[in-house]
Amino acid sequence: MAYAYHSNNTFLAVPHGLTDKPFAVAGVPYDGAVTNRPGARFGPSSIRGASQMLCDGTHPYFDVSPFEQLCDLGDVYLPNTSIDGMRASLAEQIPAMIAKHHMCWLGGDHSITLGLLRAYHAHYQKPLAVLHFDAHCDTWDTHFDEPSGHGTWVYEAIKEGLVDPECFVQIGIRSAGPHAARNYVKNQGGVIFTARDMRGLETLGELDVVLKTIHERMKRKCLPAYLTIDIDHLDPAFAPGTGTPEPAGMTTNQTFTILEQTADINWVGMDCVEVAPAYDHAELTSNAAAQLVWTYLSGQVARSTNNVR
Repeated sequence: MAYAYHSNNTFLAVPHGLTDKPFAVAGVPYDGAVTNRPGARFGPSSIRGASQMLCDGTHPYFDVSPFEQLCDLGDVYLPNTSIDGMRASLAEQIPAMIAKHHMCWLGGDHSITLGLLRAYHAHYQKPLAVLHFDAHCDTWDTHFDEPSGHGTWVYEAIKEGLVDPECFVQIGIRSAGPHAARNYVKNQGGVIFTARDMRGLETLGELDVVLKTIHERMKRKCLPAYLTIDIDHLDPAFAPGTGTPEPAGMTTNQTFTILEQTADINWVGMDCVEVAPAYDHAELTSNAAAQLVWTYLSGQVARSTNNVR
């Protein structure tokens, strides 16, 4: 069956048809829950395309390449209409992927993360620790009068017990919203570093408190840890190609430093969402997303061989 919006290219240009590698990428081309500009359904294709310039070298910090240990499973087959239909399709298709591979998911809008967390929770039979990069808190209890969407998944995940709120860290939050929503994670026992908190923190020394807090919260209860990166946590100067850009965001330098310095955490999977290439300029956003996923994968390959610095 043919599905619209599906990618035919692969991450890092790995050969088609491989399924026997420890690490895998899969696309989740769904943007039926966006509230501003659509187009994140095209994110998986654009991220894969941007990644292909990285296929022939090692990571400059980890000095490894994930190429030989990576396969690309293509895009999950999804209806791009009903959010319930999307999540039902995810529930049917992704458990086998999670059981076999350390997965990196390419979105798609952020509503996909709730379905992913449900699958990881079912696989591990315990809540997850989560590190969440985003301009938006995603803790609304409704989504423009809809019960669920790309702005409610954190609220729903905590309510469903999919995540441990004490092991939940948000970074980059800065959008307008109700006070209760912006502070929901903190009020549940988690940690929030707003974009204002992050201003001026560029060096390892300046980021020390942030890094120590992430390590402590991700490791506090020895839970499986999950990383979710909404590309709009970056300032639009670094990532204009997204559906709901917010000025005064984080720098790529900050995010890459955090990813490099947290590779030793017990990550079990990650997603990178909300890349909308129609609004991009010079592929800035797709390149940032591709390199974020590549950096994560390189760190996990290094960790698997006990070579994390």
